[in-house]
Amino acid sequence: MSLRQHVDDLNQMILNGAIMDAFEKYYAENVVMSENNQDHRRGKDANREYEQQFVDGVKAFHGAEIRSSAVNETGPGTGTTFSEWFMHFDHEHFGDDARLEQVAVQKWENGQIIEETFYHG
Repeated sequence: MSLRQHVDDLNQMILNGAIMDAFEKYYAENVVMSENNQDHRRGKDANREYEQQFVDGVKAFHGAEIRSSAVNETGPGTGTTFSEWFMHFDHEHFGDDARLEQVAVQKWENGQIIEETFYHG
């Protein structure tokens, strides 16, 4: 499977609401994730907990779209990708009618995300 196919599958899973299934399928055990390149969370367990807290806080989901994406594949399933997202939801921490615009930059190795940074305002 090409890196483009991995990214497209990951994004489609998220669009379909299977966020945690996508996390289990595509994130490496040693993944490092951060928001705006700060407060790096290390390891799949720590990041699973963080992602689950976000998912559990969603009260209503009004939609999402991928506005753009790009892939720089340097080897099989390896390289850097980005996806520009828009999400609209009600959330216990972000309030009702939250509209999130963010770019997810991912570094991949052998079909698994080893590093991801979300950039948003």
